[in-house]
Amino acid sequence: MDLGLKGKTALVAASSRGLGKAVAIALAREGAKVAITARGEERLYATAEEIRQLTGSTVLAVPADVSSAAEIEALMDRVLAEFGHVDILVNNAGGPRPGQFADMTDDDWLRAVQLNLMSTIRLTRRALPEMRARRWGRIINITSTSVKQPLPNLILSNTVRAGVVAMAKTLSSEIAAEGITVNNVCPGYTLTDRIQQLAESNAETEHTTPDAIMDRWRGSIPAGRLGKPEELAALVAFLASEQAAYITGTTTQVDGGAVKSLL
Repeated sequence: MDLGLKGKTALVAASSRGLGKAVAIALAREGAKVAITARGEERLYATAEEIRQLTGSTVLAVPADVSSAAEIEALMDRVLAEFGHVDILVNNAGGPRPGQFADMTDDDWLRAVQLNLMSTIRLTRRALPEMRARRWGRIINITSTSVKQPLPNLILSNTVRAGVVAMAKTLSSEIAAEGITVNNVCPGYTLTDRIQQLAESNAETEHTTPDAIMDRWRGSIPAGRLGKPEELAALVAFLASEQAAYITGTTTQVDGGAVKSLL
């Protein structure tokens, strides 16, 4: 299937590794020019070169911390100067620290809001005017299955990512008639560095081992395994495509059947 992404421009946040990297590769393979960003410069530049070698596509690497308003402004200035506009915006960021309600200070809550909610708002705010002018755009937020079924020991993520979904649903209605879609993609337990960190954190809380935590997670998934980053990336690429023009305001999990809710 031709997704119609040749010549489109994409910005994928938090994309030097894990889910963001997989999404950037998927979009580049479809012929999109891709801007990637992350805090660590060395890994970011290595990832950009890897994507170029894999896909032959144009890749722009811009170091940035998306929890910083100033760094988002500088990032968007660079991307817009290079590409002129962003057709596809993939909002992504690492999760806030795990823990329970009593563990969290005001600073923890505020950092979580900056990292996951405000980064999505700020990146969208900068990309949206050109999308509206061109009457075409795709905004895709990578959240978590916790927006449908809150996860234990993740009070910050459960709360703040739900705000992303609420914002996206409201915005999707405001701009649907302008050829711009807004959707959320929710990874379940997926083989990334983040999942290993969560396993270690939960193991410490429960006085067990990370392997035992991983085994328990696998046992809770009807598919019987953890996901692969490229499986989530395939859905993002489709939502970015011409074929997905009538899909907006949705929140879709990629979780091997783990979420038990009806919707």
